[in-house]
Amino acid sequence: MNIRWYFDFISPFAYLQWPKVRALAARQRVDFMPILFAGLLDRNGNKGPAEIPGKRLFTYRHVLWQAQQQDLPLKFPPTHPFNPLPALRLCLAAGNSAEAIDAIFHWLWAEGRAADSLEAIAPLAAALGVADPTQALAAAEVKNALRDNFERAVAENVFGVPTLSVDGELFWGNDAFAFAQAVIADPAILSAPAMQALSALPIGIARR
Repeated sequence: MNIRWYFDFISPFAYLQWPKVRALAARQRVDFMPILFAGLLDRNGNKGPAEIPGKRLFTYRHVLWQAQQQDLPLKFPPTHPFNPLPALRLCLAAGNSAEAIDAIFHWLWAEGRAADSLEAIAPLAAALGVADPTQALAAAEVKNALRDNFERAVAENVFGVPTLSVDGELFWGNDAFAFAQAVIADPAILSAPAMQALSALPIGIARR
């Protein structure tokens, strides 16, 4: 079973889902796929939840409530949204390991620190063994890996983060994790007639 986890450190919902994904990855292979969420938004002509005034406050409250329910520490970074590119590139430069992902999420969402510049992220880079973050984050292989992840996401029709891809079937959002786990345990769930019928549901009206 091919399982990929598409995420961006800018997403607090990815932070909330990460402990579940890490536990899953301890049982079977999961490919970690850091991507630039803003690229997906641009491609699909969408706005992020933090870019819609009425949705922004609700989203942050919902995130805080979910963190409390999961007993996860949560402290928002100094600003949000923020530029996630330094964090994404650092993740890849540090080997894209579970340990690197864990450290970056903890830095941003448990400690509430900034990670939107080389200066802000330098202590974290040092802790992850990246001695020269200026050079490491600008390396062609790091930039290419991030671009390749994004192109793979586009090819799979990923539209948001976090998203689990399970043999090409997409499960978007922290609240869809239980659904993904059920399908991992029993892929036949998606073959049930009621599930199959949804693919042919007609569109009644389309906004222009």
